Amino acid sequence: MATELYPALPVMLVDDEIEWLRGMRLALLKEVGIGNVILCQDGREVLPTLARQPVSLLLLDVTIPHLTGEQLLPLLRQQHPDVPVIVVTGRNEVEIAVNCMREGAFDYFLKVEELTRLFTSVRRALEVREVQQENQALKERLLAQSPQRSAAFAGILTASPQMEAIFGYIEAIAASSEPVLLVGESGVGKELLARAIHETSRPKGPWVAVNAAGLDDQAFSDTLFGHVRGAFTGADRARAGLVEQAAGGTLFLDEIGDLEPASQIKLLRFIQDGEYYPLGSDQPKKGRARLVFATHQDLPARSEAGTFRRDLYFRLRTHQIAIPPLRERTEDVPLLFRHFLAEAASQLGRPVPEAAASLLAGLARLPFPGNIRELRAIAFEALSRHGAGPLTAAACAVAASPADPAAASADSENFPTIRETVRTLVLEALERTGGNRTAAAKLLGISQPALSKRLKKMAEGTDDEF
Repeated sequence: MATELYPALPVMLVDDEIEWLRGMRLALLKEVGIGNVILCQDGREVLPTLARQPVSLLLLDVTIPHLTGEQLLPLLRQQHPDVPVIVVTGRNEVEIAVNCMREGAFDYFLKVEELTRLFTSVRRALEVREVQQENQALKERLLAQSPQRSAAFAGILTASPQMEAIFGYIEAIAASSEPVLLVGESGVGKELLARAIHETSRPKGPWVAVNAAGLDDQAFSDTLFGHVRGAFTGADRARAGLVEQAAGGTLFLDEIGDLEPASQIKLLRFIQDGEYYPLGSDQPKKGRARLVFATHQDLPARSEAGTFRRDLYFRLRTHQIAIPPLRERTEDVPLLFRHFLAEAASQLGRPVPEAAASLLAGLARLPFPGNIRELRAIAFEALSRHGAGPLTAAACAVAASPADPAAASADSENFPTIRETVRTLVLEALERTGGNRTAAAKLLGISQPALSKRLKKMAEGTDDEF
């Protein structure tokens, strides 16, 4: 398990007792999953070390030689105000505790006696530090004059400012170990964004994905947490679950809104404690993978209805990303349609036809209940039925009216009138023929005089009869 990756910035332990340092390092690894640790026995070495190596958290003894913990605290607050400091000491004196908290200590504990509370405080301090780092990253991106898109998003075709803002947020939370929840309608590209999150945060670790829909509680537990030999009938050998396989990388759980109640409880415990039990085992294991979840369900509504645990929803949505449907980013329709045409042409071994402007305009007016997945299907169907020449609105009937009558009714404000459709076809014919009215009339199936009469009426604004 790649525990050395957590946290990205190390935790620094400062104490003059080498045995305590070694014991605390092992305890942090066992209880919190922290494997990235720096040990220091001399107070004079703390500030020079921090100047060379930023840390995420500092555990500090009060009675260290040469430069005590009480003397260090105001210096740390001045020079490294973002680093939380937890004082851990053997001196049970109220005055010292009060002075340390006044000088900016994040928390104060006695050695040995309060270890359980100490580990809880360590987790909380790391969460606070991660939020600070994310806020700083967002601030820097907002202030950047010419932000550059990361290579992690190269496979996502978009011209949408909404999507660009999502990319920026993903980059800002890259260092976080907290869960990410992707919400959006089916077909908006949740898995593509989940992979982008992986590429920005754990690119060297494994990418592991599973669809939670249809998994009963035992299947869910076995899939995620694995089992030991003899855990159930047929379990003749131990098997590692996906959590273990994803260690040091990213575990993506799609359709998380469909989990059974018993599975929800197990997932909540795993997210909160970082521990899980393989089926048939009473020995917990630690998991250290970036957790990314996705759903098309309305989780707040399901929480209100009692079918999805509210406490689990709150833990999932530490970082929530709402992906807009395709109908709300119509600037992406031409870009994606041309891409899917090229993909279809490659698969069918045919040339890529040019998509007419009228066709793209018609597509942009569709409601797309199936989002990007639906647009891809339209492109493949259009090419399979297409003959020669440009791909026009007339040749692609689906662009003229939505396939779903209910969706068409809901989108009636954007539905083109007959007058608009005729104007579009006339202008498209002229565009295709370079302004040659005789050739354009032939394309339209009317006489050249009839076309000239139509153009005159269009210019006068009297083209209302058909």
